[in-house]
Amino acid sequence: MTHARIRPFNTRNTYPEQQLDNDLAQAVVARGRMIFLRGQCPQDLDTAENIAAGDPVAQTHKVMQNIRQLVEECGGRMEHVTKMVYLTDIRHRGAVYRTMGEYIRGVHPVCTGLVVVALARPEWLVEIEATGVIPNDEPENGNET
Repeated sequence: MTHARIRPFNTRNTYPEQQLDNDLAQAVVARGRMIFLRGQCPQDLDTAENIAAGDPVAQTHKVMQNIRQLVEECGGRMEHVTKMVYLTDIRHRGAVYRTMGEYIRGVHPVCTGLVVVALARPEWLVEIEATGVIPNDEPENGNET
């Protein structure tokens, strides 16, 4: 079963003045094995090296690459992502959403934008938390411990 995306939309229609192009949905109905990712920051997953201090676009690319890698390590694909929450400085919203949109084209997750005072490290400009659901009919191949 694929996930049912309820009222899918694109931000270019919802927020035309913001020049965004993200495929989102108002709701997602899913059944399967759930993936809960902690907030992903612009760090290398293996070395914990911080990436691109001060550059919201490069940081968002790294964050989304981390999300994709972790979802795949859990046995899923980006189209299994059902919910994303991003945390950033409001001044970087456009850049973060445009970059994030490159990774969720055609996926239509639900997304809530939050603005926070700070993240765990002052050089981090973006943190994105994601949830995914691998449909029941997909084989299991994650790295369970």
